[in-house]
Amino acid sequence: MFVQHRNLLFSVAYRILGTAADAEDAVQDAWLNWSAADRSQVADPKAYLTRIVSNVALERLRSTHRKREAYVGPWLPEPILTSGDTAEAVADAESVSMAMLVVLETLSPLERAVFVLKEVFGFNHAEIAEAVERSEAAVRQAAHRAREHVRARRPRFPADRSHQREVTERFFAAATGGDVNALMELLSPDVTLWTDGGGKVRQALRPVVGAQTVAAWFGAIGGVSYQGVEPADMTAELAEINGGPGIVFGGAGRVIATVTFDFDTDGRITTIHNVANPDKLQAVADGTTRTLGTR
Repeated sequence: MFVQHRNLLFSVAYRILGTAADAEDAVQDAWLNWSAADRSQVADPKAYLTRIVSNVALERLRSTHRKREAYVGPWLPEPILTSGDTAEAVADAESVSMAMLVVLETLSPLERAVFVLKEVFGFNHAEIAEAVERSEAAVRQAAHRAREHVRARRPRFPADRSHQREVTERFFAAATGGDVNALMELLSPDVTLWTDGGGKVRQALRPVVGAQTVAAWFGAIGGVSYQGVEPADMTAELAEINGGPGIVFGGAGRVIATVTFDFDTDGRITTIHNVANPDKLQAVADGTTRTLGTR
């Protein structure tokens, strides 16, 4: 029964926590709770397990929230490899995108858990109140605050996924070929690059803004060494990351960075998220492809 719902439990925990490692730990804790439970008293195993993993994830998020505030440079979610072109997978992609997870980082831990359970997984207020151990009134208030906050900051996703892939492929070719002019054509004038090295590797500690600056940043990839990897030894491949097209950079037998994109309604790149902190690349390095459904 646990194995049947394991993917759903990871999907809940990952959206609440934003890191695959912490989500896996939350799922493991849920398993320990499930193993010790009197299952003859559990009428709905799926709901019961979801409540457990939500509560565990919320407690983990509270304990890590202060650490993230002291993080060196921008804190970005841990990327994961995903798959799925079904209508259901496309619908689920927005809630697991880097852009949405970044927005969720601006919520309080309680607001984030409530938003994920209500807006993504469709739980009612009473069910959420039981999961997060709060009154139903408190959950309603948190849900309202979170919904308004996300609505004001939510990225606008173009519907045409094929166009996103095409732009990503062109970016890939231009970046690996050092073609700054071609990169400029793909970027919005006020494009913003966020890089996450966590103080472990060399990255920008503040956002890089503007098409010319961002294009120059990526245009230099083919001409400079990075993390001890010479340009000739660096690899790059297209991949689906967090429900959308992205790029995985590697070298010296390891993954060294991932790059994902947000697009405007015209298909131009408005935001780039570049994760290079080695601690956050294990899920991609493992090569595990996930289907983060909501059912």
